[in-house]
Amino acid sequence: MRRNYIVLTSFLGLCLAASSFLKAHTFAVADGQFTLDGKPFRVISGEMHYPRIPRAYWRERFRMAKAMGLNTITTYVFWNVHEPQPGVYDFTGNNDIAEFIREAQQEGLYVILRPGPYVCAEWEWGGYPAWLLKDKGIVVRTTDPKFMQPAARWIKRLGQELAPLQIGNGGPIILTQVENEYGSFGNDHAYMQQIHKLLVDAGFTKSQLYTADGPEQVPDGSLPDLPVGINFGGEKVGDAEKAFATLKKVRPNGPFINSEYWAGWFDHWGGKHAHTNADAQVANFKWMLEQGYSVSIYMFHGGTSFGWMNGANTDGKGSYEPDVTSYDYDSALDESGRPTPKYFAMRDTIAKATGITPTPVPKVAAPMTVPAVALLETASLWDNLPIAIRSDTVESMEQIGQAYGYILYRTHLKADVAGELVLDALHSYAKVYVNKKLAGTIDRRLRQDRITLYATVGAQLDILVENTGRVNFGKTINSERAGITREVTLAGKPLLGWEIYPLTMTHTEKLPFAKKVCEGPCFYRGTFSLTQTADTFLDTTDFTKGQLWLNDHALGRVWNAGPQKTLYTPAPWLQKGENEVIVFDLEGKMGRAVRGLDKPALGTDAGHP
Repeated sequence: MRRNYIVLTSFLGLCLAASSFLKAHTFAVADGQFTLDGKPFRVISGEMHYPRIPRAYWRERFRMAKAMGLNTITTYVFWNVHEPQPGVYDFTGNNDIAEFIREAQQEGLYVILRPGPYVCAEWEWGGYPAWLLKDKGIVVRTTDPKFMQPAARWIKRLGQELAPLQIGNGGPIILTQVENEYGSFGNDHAYMQQIHKLLVDAGFTKSQLYTADGPEQVPDGSLPDLPVGINFGGEKVGDAEKAFATLKKVRPNGPFINSEYWAGWFDHWGGKHAHTNADAQVANFKWMLEQGYSVSIYMFHGGTSFGWMNGANTDGKGSYEPDVTSYDYDSALDESGRPTPKYFAMRDTIAKATGITPTPVPKVAAPMTVPAVALLETASLWDNLPIAIRSDTVESMEQIGQAYGYILYRTHLKADVAGELVLDALHSYAKVYVNKKLAGTIDRRLRQDRITLYATVGAQLDILVENTGRVNFGKTINSERAGITREVTLAGKPLLGWEIYPLTMTHTEKLPFAKKVCEGPCFYRGTFSLTQTADTFLDTTDFTKGQLWLNDHALGRVWNAGPQKTLYTPAPWLQKGENEVIVFDLEGKMGRAVRGLDKPALGTDAGHP
């Protein structure tokens, strides 16, 4: 009886503590500043994204944020991971954003939510789900009903998950962003008002909504009744002062918040690893805090664009720069969650500006090495094709219901030919084969669209195309279908009569691996045993171009174009005992191996692009 009484008393105590912790609060704008329960509140935030961090590490990253002196975490919401098919939703595992937000609150942090529905973020197609592109007439980021109807359905569904976690309901969400940097895309205020209304209708508190743009784009992207955040970097001392001077010309009364402080940068395949000016970044950060302004560091912790989720850049004039898998971002907290010198410099700056001594910096377990793993089992792509879709013309991935991965186009030539094979418009990388022999490579990144082809009547022509990441920024996003998106011509004449094979590569564990020689486009498998687990970085320098999986987790892309030469491998995705690694390589050769390093190899450093 006494034991039952103690248990009941303890339970009631926990309930009372929880109810106190979840007490409703108010967050608002008053007299040109943010207020929490009627008192002035300065947001000192850092951005990190739940899909880019293994769920098992969310809490550790929050504790690192708290120890740096942050009081808030900012995150985008990624529509494409939550609604992979129309009306089919996923909020489980690494997509459980509500749990991400609850854990932030449990670690003493508030949350700024950025639900888009467009997010940019160097993320595949800016976070839009690829199935939107199946409608060839759709125009995203406009009032086009073909876009607004699925967007409205999505925002309503998101509201069911997250509106209860706003601060007025006892949750940690203090601000919610309307769209995302719309002023750099357009100036359709009717569209912005529609997105605003969708968020309010979904349960997001009107008084806690805001917009964010570059300082010069504020008039185009903002709404008159909402606070404005400005996004900029700090590569030169004085950048922050100039940015806020620009803002004050149109919004002199505040509140003043740098909603994205770019304290780092991202990398492209074929480029160099970004290494930004930390001294200038800290100086600008210090200046903002001394003014009493709010700020959100982008990124506090970048993490990894696992699998196929990297985006790409373009200048809108034909350039194409796909992003690497690593989203290290030269951040305060590196890709694997370890503090950098920038972390400690910012921590000291926050402590001096606020007079608050932060919590001790948590210790992080050291990464480990893994001896070379021989990949002795193979499976040829040619021997493991799915059922073909027959079509007179080539079709994009979206038209056949595919989002990511590879797609194979096959036809047989009806005459001898010697001429140019032109892919219009290729998105974004192709290997061309005649009778399964490599005839050439076409790379959108290098502004290529053709090769010269010699073949005889009856020859089998295969065009294997990789979606290396849809562009996530600018007007180009409306034409970012993947695969061969228009037509194929050979010697000036359209090629017709195709077999199309969707290669999503989502079930590599089901491939019939065997110990046999395989070269060309092949899958390679090996196993290794561990007595303990820790983070490691799988070295991919033996391979040319493809994808790597570990224990059914798609870690990311492999490309000898660099700069990235290792893939971050988190300890929670390893296991004591046997582990399996699979590599798909477009130019596979026998005898290649992977090994685990105790530090990343992200390439030669370069300044901010």
